[in-house]
Amino acid sequence: LSITHRISGIVNLFSLILLFFWLVVLSLGENNYELFLLVINSFIGKFILIGFTWSMSFHILSGIRHLVWDIGYGFEIKTANISGIIVIASSLILTIIFWLLGRGLI
Repeated sequence: LSITHRISGIVNLFSLILLFFWLVVLSLGENNYELFLLVINSFIGKFILIGFTWSMSFHILSGIRHLVWDIGYGFEIKTANISGIIVIASSLILTIIFWLLGRGLI
């Protein structure tokens, strides 16, 4: 999962670039912003946004896992495997919760 942590950090960089692009489009006027919303509200746009949300959740939780390792805990193979599964499952659950909250379903 260490390489996945690094990859999610790179993906998070792209999400920040998208956030910057959103701010630029917002400043360019209503017509440009409507076009941006059209793209973001498409299936591909939602897929990308959900992917960014998962990447951020995963990166944060994996970072916490690495901090625990820095303290000196969790190096046993069994513990490392279990903590990896917990990070993946928790990041998926957090992504679902964030999107349900964002949609007003929770």
